[in-house]
Amino acid sequence: MPVTSDIAASYRRPGQTLRALLARGVSEPRALAYVMGACGVMFIAQLPKLARDAHLKGTDLDPALGGALLATVIFLPLIFYVIAGLSQIVAKGIGRPVGGYETRLALFWALLAASPLALLHGLVAGFIGTGGALTLVGAVWLAVFLWFWTTGLREARKLAGPGVEKGAV
Repeated sequence: MPVTSDIAASYRRPGQTLRALLARGVSEPRALAYVMGACGVMFIAQLPKLARDAHLKGTDLDPALGGALLATVIFLPLIFYVIAGLSQIVAKGIGRPVGGYETRLALFWALLAASPLALLHGLVAGFIGTGGALTLVGAVWLAVFLWFWTTGLREARKLAGPGVEKGAV
């Protein structure tokens, strides 16, 4: 199934979609592709705001683009790997252990599935600017991302069962 169909399915049945992704087997390259794709979309989402800011301030756009590219495509995936590791530790600490791969996939898929809302956020930031509309779209993006992530973690926990060895670390 194409990724775009999986993203659309996530808005209807996020748990079932993640279950289908986990049923495809453990694939670190796929998980990496999901997080890199999400970060790529987040970079693209920043372009309208960066262009607007450069135009309004009368500055050059290139340095802002370079900084945003470095931050979102190089550093952000590493930060998300750390967040996934920390969430695995927290889940284990509260007595709901989830495998490492399953934890990463739940986070990375939530980011990618919520990325259309990140694009909308970028468009609002670029064309309307700061204000109530931008705050509303940002809040909706955050709520959908957290919904996908927590639902994914719950689904991964159900599939892992008591032993939790599938995607170990």
